[in-house]
Amino acid sequence: MKRKTDPLDSVAGQILENAKKSGLEINTAEDAENLMAHMLGRLLTQMLDGEMTNHLGYERGGKRVTENERNGHSSKTLKSSSLGNIRIDVPRDRKGEFEPRVVPKHKRQLAGFEDKVLALYARGLSTREIQGFLYDEYGMETSAEFISDVTDAILPEVEKWQNRPLDPFYTTVFFDAIRVKIRGDNGIVTPKAVHLALGVNAQGRKEVLGMWVADNESAKYWLKVFTELKNRGVSDILIAVTDGLKGMKEALEAAFPNTLLQTCIVHLIRNSLKFVGYKDYKAVAGALKPIYRAVNAADARKELDAFAQSELGLRYPYIAKQWIDSWDKVIPFFDFSQNIRRLIYTTNAIESLNRDLRKVIKTRAAFPTETAALKLLFLAIRKVEKRWVRPSPYWSAAMRELVVLFGDRITPYID
Repeated sequence: MKRKTDPLDSVAGQILENAKKSGLEINTAEDAENLMAHMLGRLLTQMLDGEMTNHLGYERGGKRVTENERNGHSSKTLKSSSLGNIRIDVPRDRKGEFEPRVVPKHKRQLAGFEDKVLALYARGLSTREIQGFLYDEYGMETSAEFISDVTDAILPEVEKWQNRPLDPFYTTVFFDAIRVKIRGDNGIVTPKAVHLALGVNAQGRKEVLGMWVADNESAKYWLKVFTELKNRGVSDILIAVTDGLKGMKEALEAAFPNTLLQTCIVHLIRNSLKFVGYKDYKAVAGALKPIYRAVNAADARKELDAFAQSELGLRYPYIAKQWIDSWDKVIPFFDFSQNIRRLIYTTNAIESLNRDLRKVIKTRAAFPTETAALKLLFLAIRKVEKRWVRPSPYWSAAMRELVVLFGDRITPYID
């Protein structure tokens, strides 16, 4: 079957023919990119000349119809994410009234360049590192103010995201906080808590519901977060997974009285191992497994009591005390099957999210402002959420059990 002729084929052929006549050899992809950059520069220059003709009202060499007239060209180099440097000649008019639309004044890069800066910023690169990258890759000298302006352009998007309407129902919401260091106006660096809420809706889709900065993590501040979620449309949450923060139960009941509070098992294990010596670390971690892997709450308590009386339990008595103090918020875990337990524990999405966020902030000694921290975290969250394309492999089985357990609270929201 004969291939349909594309009009662009003849254009491409003419470009190659003219390149050969001019002595240009096109042997590699790099040669082709250089030619395309040159041709794009010529095309943009012609488009700008056309804009000037429209602005003045007469063709080059024609009869002048206004007091204004052409006044030569000025060279300008644009930065392109795909073709590198592109040279154009921008026409000038005598009165300086020409405002080009194809390449606006002061614009130094083509579309996509800002996205590259944002991508670098989202990976945790500092302003200085981004400046170095742009200079090495594009020969472009940029100021800290330029990079700040580019990243500030997402602030309206951050605000819109933070205030967007939410689903009325979530099967599970993980609540946690990470620490960031903010340098105040007085130069003093202060650690602050960025509160995070990650929800799983009735279709198993994960999304970060928001982030909030406060001086420290407290149940009082979490109540503010819960209230904001209600104001943004959330009317019911089946299970809230949190750390063992004192007062969290009362704060949650004030906003979502029907929500089951579950202490995050991962947090509890981590806190248990925080002060364990290196030589005992693996042994203690292994000794704790029978507790949270028990079939039911009664067996789990027997395992906890056994650990408390063991040599390791007596060597680290604070571990059993932590579990006992949190026991009423631990035992809901044992009412669920393995499928639901995996959603709450094994596939603890907030842990994965926090790990990704810490990667991008660990190179920062301190952020100059809260806004700078939120910009970076938002871009990192947006990048992480692109990976959340499908529910957990345990979702279907877990959902069937949640329907049985929670009945009418969940069925109205199932597709």
